[in-house]
Amino acid sequence: MAPPSIPPWKSDLISLCLASNILTFGTFTLKSGRQSPYFFNCGLFSRARLIRAISSAYAQTLDTYAKEHEEEKWGFDVLFGPAYKGIPLAATTVEKLAGIDETRWGEVGYAFNRKEVKDHGEGGLMVGESLKGKRVVVIDDVMTAGTAIQEALSIIQAQGGTLVGIIIAVNRQEKMPSASEKEGKGDDGTVRGSAIGAVRKQTGVPVLAVLTLGDIIEGMRGMGRDQEVKLMEGYYEKYGTED
Repeated sequence: MAPPSIPPWKSDLISLCLASNILTFGTFTLKSGRQSPYFFNCGLFSRARLIRAISSAYAQTLDTYAKEHEEEKWGFDVLFGPAYKGIPLAATTVEKLAGIDETRWGEVGYAFNRKEVKDHGEGGLMVGESLKGKRVVVIDDVMTAGTAIQEALSIIQAQGGTLVGIIIAVNRQEKMPSASEKEGKGDDGTVRGSAIGAVRKQTGVPVLAVLTLGDIIEGMRGMGRDQEVKLMEGYYEKYGTED
């Protein structure tokens, strides 16, 4: 699960998340009813240096993936941020991409949807770059049941764009809740994949993550936080999946 090492920028991001209480440890009841020993609150990337850090990390992840897939000519024209959390992520990340490589990323646009269609002014559902005929990557904070991503896919299709990738902040590497868990009876032990794996299979596009649970474990191990490492490894042993 955990990579043998993580790049320095990931270690720095994990340290910043700890210091800013974005990454916290304790006992947290998730929507699924599971008791998680850690919680990653992406909503707290709300100050200048924090949004700079996470947008730089998104940009680094996208640029690295593109360079690793040069032969496939992987790239995109528009970064689409679903309302509302995806909006600042899309805007700040395209700026960071241009800072990494102006030639490759300088003309990439961003777009977002309105929750309600505007019937005055310029009108419409969309704001920003047109998706028509464009290669689109969706940017969001997390993916749980995949509901928000399904809505984003529908919008992209309706606007004439082509989905080529999805990127989120954290991949918990966690299998989807079982039917018994949804009924409050606990995990029934059936073999299941993750919401990310299901979306990856459905769309056929890469689903990237700035950080995985494995990254977080490795980063915490590097800080000597053995107690937190033990708790996360135990949680993964119970609920983890590699897909």
